[in-house]
Formats: sequence, structure tokens, C-alpha cells
Amino acid sequence: MADPAPNLFPNVSRKPGLQIWTINNMEMVPVPPQGYGNFFEGDCYLVLYQRSAGGAADIHYWIGGSSSQDEQGAAAILVTQLDESLGGSPVQHRQVQGAESPSFRSYFKNGLIYKKGGVASGFQHVETNCYSVLRLLRVKGRKNVTATEVDVSWNSFNKGDIFLLDMGKNIIQWNGPQSNRREKLKAVLLAQDIRDRERGGRAQINVVEGSDEEDSPELMKTMMAVLGQRTGQMKDAVPDDSRNKAQHQSVKLYHVTDNSGKLVVQEVASQPLTQDLLHSTDCYLVDQGGSSLLVWKGRQASPVERRSALSSAVGFIKAKSYPATTNVEVMSEGAESAIFKHLFQSWRETNQTMGLGSTYSKGRIAKVEQVKFNVMELHARPELAAQQRMVDDASGDVKIWRIENVELAEVKPSSYGQFYGGDCYLVLYSYRMSSRQHYILYMWQGRHATRDEVTACAFQAVNVDNSLQGAAVQVRVVMGKEPRHFLAIFKGKLILFEGGTGRPGVAPPSTDTRLFQVRGTSELNTKATEVPARASSLNTNDVFLLKTPATSYLWYGKGCSGDERLMGRAMSDVLSKEDKQVVMEDQEPAEFWVALGGKAPYARDKRLQKEVPLHAPRLFECSNQTGRFQMEEVNDFTQTDLDEEDVMLLDTWEEVFLWIGSSANQHETQEAVNSALDYLRTHPAGRDLDTPLISVKQGYEPPTFTGWFNAWDPHKWSVTNLSKNPVGFTNGNGGSSYSAQGGPVGTPPGYMTQGGRLSPRASSPANPSSPSSQRANPDSRVVCKSLSVLFVCCQMYLSDVDFENLLGTNRADFLRLPAWRQSDLKKKAGLV
Repeated sequence: MADPAPNLFPNVSRKPGLQIWTINNMEMVPVPPQGYGNFFEGDCYLVLYQRSAGGAADIHYWIGGSSSQDEQGAAAILVTQLDESLGGSPVQHRQVQGAESPSFRSYFKNGLIYKKGGVASGFQHVETNCYSVLRLLRVKGRKNVTATEVDVSWNSFNKGDIFLLDMGKNIIQWNGPQSNRREKLKAVLLAQDIRDRERGGRAQINVVEGSDEEDSPELMKTMMAVLGQRTGQMKDAVPDDSRNKAQHQSVKLYHVTDNSGKLVVQEVASQPLTQDLLHSTDCYLVDQGGSSLLVWKGRQASPVERRSALSSAVGFIKAKSYPATTNVEVMSEGAESAIFKHLFQSWRETNQTMGLGSTYSKGRIAKVEQVKFNVMELHARPELAAQQRMVDDASGDVKIWRIENVELAEVKPSSYGQFYGGDCYLVLYSYRMSSRQHYILYMWQGRHATRDEVTACAFQAVNVDNSLQGAAVQVRVVMGKEPRHFLAIFKGKLILFEGGTGRPGVAPPSTDTRLFQVRGTSELNTKATEVPARASSLNTNDVFLLKTPATSYLWYGKGCSGDERLMGRAMSDVLSKEDKQVVMEDQEPAEFWVALGGKAPYARDKRLQKEVPLHAPRLFECSNQTGRFQMEEVNDFTQTDLDEEDVMLLDTWEEVFLWIGSSANQHETQEAVNSALDYLRTHPAGRDLDTPLISVKQGYEPPTFTGWFNAWDPHKWSVTNLSKNPVGFTNGNGGSSYSAQGGPVGTPPGYMTQGGRLSPRASSPANPSSPSSQRANPDSRVVCKSLSVLFVCCQMYLSDVDFENLLGTNRADFLRLPAWRQSDLKKKAGLV
């Protein structure tokens, strides 16, 4: 039967971009572009965002705090009809005033403005060049700004927020004494936006610092004339929303069905969730602990179930007594959002491919295989470098040190590639790109290394980084979790010994029989790992080398490819110079099984060729500028979202980056490390706690980081650009002045931009083991002094067990202790 819904929306454009309608008498009334970002509290709105022409789209329906039930019901019906008219592919979102999702807020870069009243009250949405205005806006937020219309009175003010007194031809920005620089800059941009869109660029913007009102007597006289005389003490700052938007620990999956004639919601599973729980014939609801609901509609689900998906979620909110502000997303099979996919352990798209290589499923017997690719493309195409996790073809210079008695001992080049589980190593890799030297510093932690060695490894990494003027990208590598580029450095000759040490003069552990598992298809991805010498260690998909006192066996599993056999042969020559007896699976001689202690079951399932799950990268802002540490996700992120005063967390699934802004403070850096570990520990998909953590400093980003950003500008943070003023603040004679770009000059604010500074270009590395190089360079952009850095490194690189052994308490309990108690424990551990 033909669907009549498309005829209801003849004026909906399928061009990329934003379209907004307000709901009036069950009809959608278009909002003009100059009104985008302005929302009346008494209305409901539909917002359509199309990412590409005729492609992926998101439909949001926004509920004003004072809107009627009839308007809310009409919006819910219209959003479902609009979704059907667009083929059912858009993702539907329910947004409530004051609790909008980051994706919704990201559409309005200069912020949201909540206005009193609505269409039913006779209010007009936007009148350009209208100067008969008198309103007071309270501005909150650092990245996603909201401005709420409040009573035009001093009673509306507080010390922590920013207020815009809009008088038509004159806009006065009053900065609360406890507001921070980023909030002030965002408020300036919002004031400019109001001037340009609503006043045709002909309003004057002036700024008053609440902590220095006496510096602006004329502006204060104007404010007093409008607001009256101020009496009594001004209210303290109002805390920002304390909801943790970065991570939701409680995730449950519910089945939505109408088999009984009425809709029934039944719990199916709790985290970690797997994709095979979803069936195309049904609809499902994912509950993130009441913080948000995500509804999934199978392609073959009944029309009743699909049309009722949104209303089912709203009913679920009421049944669970969740807040009315709970966000809801509704999506169809094949059009899942990135956040939805991140809630599952793995996610495979139909006909999915990855980069330029073939991939296989991940699991007990599975592995990743890469084919050769054109490495010259990595520098020209940073997005390829990011996907392949390769900054180059690993042909740069390598230097390796082993930790011995908490000091650095240089490893002989003849031993490069041999790593012992009882040691810790620093691997410095240097390469040139764009006529500039770049460095990656890998901190490899052996499985059996002592706590002191792991701690010393982190400390010495800081010293090496200092000797390079802070230019190194630092990567924590846990034994057995080596990233792709680390494997490629050793050209197919990487050997991981289970125990022992590589220190000279120390005899290796005595063992008659040793078994090595060889994995890889080329020099870029091959390594040999020592495993217990017993039959249960074998895997039908791999190559193994069995060394006995009498002979050596090269065992080929039935599931390994020709390339894997070639690399296994090459690796076996590195492990042993004597002749090897080639053994095919199921054709082993009796002596082979005797050496392994007898036959035993092992992994014999044939590997199925599948794709490694692709997950969209996610960016989080880590900041304490509001007075407490927060992590907030940034949607549709770009390079401009990297705030030099903050630490940013970029999750690319295989790796987690911590980007450290040049002006980030010590507390933010320390808490960001804690949050990165908690992020992995509490992730609904059951993430690997040994996922590589990569520390990147502003101005020294490798292509494996920049490739996740569209149109990365490598010169954005050059010394020249950092000195430029981003929004019109310029140094004057003994002070600062402000010119709102494109408008009249106003009075000077009492603050200036902080562009930050970039350390000198990295020079050739000195010998980090020398005493002079172990002293911190005074110009280095190191986050804090050496001992404080050591504590931060302990947070980032120590396991939970080692952290508890070092400080006498676990990581979570430590963070809950008062500051004086934390300081006392750090003193006892020798970290301050």
C-alpha cells in the first residue's frame, strides 16, 4: 500500500544542511535562517540536519519547558511522519529544553537562546533590524553555550555566569567575577551573533568585568538606569549540570514487541552487548541507566512496532520514573548512530572494508591481517595514516634503552627486537615529515617487570621527552598489546620472551623446551611470542616454532596462509640457526607431542574472513575550569574544538589519545589520565584495559592523530598564529581594547586572549641517559615539574595492582581522599 506521508512534506529540502520548523496548530511553520538557534520556551520545534545530499540525516524534535501537551504530541506525530517521508533512514531524537544532546547543540556553534513565550502568546520569532528590545540573557557553558531569557533585574545575576543586557542598539556583556576566559569568549561570540543576525550588524557591544565595575563607570550608569540600584549581596555561582555525559556504566537491552496485541517491553541482556542480540524482525530499546534511551528498529519489524518506537520510549521513561528530560534516539537498522555502535563489543557493517587491507575477526583464534599498501600515501593522506595506525613505513631511526636499576641502559643494535617479560624498555623512533623531525617514544612494559621498573620507565620517559624539547609522542605499550607501528619498526623480527631479562651477565632461565607463536603476513605486522610449551597453546590458524634440546620443529596450522608460512620461516631463522623440521597439522611425529607433554585439545576452529569492527572516533573535552573536573563529548568535532587550555581524549577504539593543550593545568592532566583509565574500565562494550594510551602535546600531533580530523591545519598553532587575536581582542597602550568584528568599537574588557606558547622546534636528540639531558629544559612544554610528572605517569602507566602497592590504596579510593591525605601518601611514596 502506498505511503501517503511523503505528500505531507512537499517543501522539505534534501540538500545538506539545517532546516527548522516550529509547530503551530499541528502544522510545521518554517523558521527563517536568521532565527536558527532561538527557541521559545512555549513552543515545540522540528530540526532536520542532513549530512549529505539525499544521504544520512537526523531529525530532532525539541520540547520547550512551557510547551503544552498538545504541542508535544503533535511534534511526536510529525517527527514520525517526516521520518517515513524520508524513507525511514534518519535517526530520530527527542530533545528537552536545558538537556539537549551534544549532537543537537553542535548545530548551533554560537549557542542556544531560550526566549520567553511562544507562537501561541503572539510572540514573533525574529525581526531583523528591530531595536525595540529589552531583555536579559544568562549565558552558561564553555563549549556548548545556552542563553536563557531571565527577568530584567539585578536579582537574576550571580557571580559565576555571564549576562547580556540587550537594549536593541546597545548590548552590554557583564562577566561574573567567577566566570572563566573561555566562557567570556563564547559570550562575546554569542553577542556578535545577535548583533549580526538580529540587528543587521548595527548594534554596539560593550563589556563590563564584574570584578572591576569601577573601570566602566559609564556602562554601569547605563545598567543602573535599566536595572535599578543594586541592593544586598549578589548570589554565588550556580553549579553547571553535573551529569556525566562521557560514560554510562549501566546499559541494558530490552525487546519491544506487539505479539500480544499490545506493546510489551522485556529485558534481554545487560552489558556487554553483542550485535547478534539484534534481530531484523524486532525492535529493541537500549537503556543507558536512565541518562538516555536508544531505540533500534529492525528492517522487518511490524509497521506498528516501527511507528510506535518513539512513543514506546516515552512510555518507558514514565514507567521507570526517569526524568522528563531523558534524551531519546530512534534509528533504523543500517542507519545506527556512532554512540549506539559504541555500546556493543563489536559492530560489523554489511560489505564493510577497512583501509587498504584485508581483515579478520577478533577473538580467541582470530587475528588482523594487513596487505601491503603505498606508504607514500600516509603523509599525503593523514586519514589513511589514522586508519592504518601508521605514521610512516617504520623506516626511521630507532634507539632503545632498557631500565636497569631505575636508570637507562642502552641496548645494542644487534639485540633490537628482543624484548623480555622481566624488563621495561624505552623505544625512541624518529622520522622526518614536512622537513621537520618527529619523535615517538614507546614505553614497553614487560608482564613480569617490577613495580619500580615500571615507575622508572615512566620517569625516564619524561627525561627523554625533556631532552627533545617536549616534542615526543608518548605511547604506553603493555606486553602482548603492541600497536601496529611498533610491530613494523622491527621488520618482522620482533620476539617477546615470556620471562627473563636481557641484561648482560644474567643467565636466561633454564628450560629444555620452548614454544613460540608466530603471527603476521609481512614485515610490517609479524611478531613471535613465547607461550607455554604445551599442546593446548597451539592454534590451527598460526605458525609455531618448537625448540627442544634435540631438534626444532616448524609447525604449520591448517588455517594459516602462504604469507604467514613465509614469515614463520623467516622468524624461525631469527629464533634458531639450526635446521628445522617442518610439521603440518595432523601429521606430527610422536616426538613432537612428547616434547609438549602429550596431546591435548587446542583451538582448531577455522578462521572465518570477517572485518575488524569499525567504530567512529569520539572526542571528549576534559576540563576543570567550571570548578570541578568534567568530561564532555564533542560531536562532529574539528581541529577548532581542541582547546589549548584543556586536555582532550580521542577514542579511536584501538587506541586512546590524550591531547594536552599548551595551557592545560596539572590538575586537568592528572584527572584526564584517571578518566581515560576509568573510561576503558567502565565502557559498556567491555574494553581492553591494556588499550594503548598515547600522550600527544599541542603542536606535535602525528598523522595517526590528525588523520581523524577533517582538514587539519598543521600551521594553526605556529608561533605566528598563536599571537593572533581570535575574536578581536588587541593589546593597547597599557591595556586591551575590543572591536567586535564588523561592528562599532566598544569599551575595553579587562581581559586578554591567552594564545599559549609553543616550545622551540625539536632538535636532534641528545643522549637521554647523560646527566645533562635528565634535567628538565626550562623552555620545554612539560606539564609540570619532574616529580609531579612522575606521579601523573604513575597514574597513566601503572596497573591497578602496582598503583595500590606504590601508594597503599587503590586508584578510586585515592581520588576520593582529601587533598592533604593524597599529598601525604605521595610524600611517603617519594613522588613529591
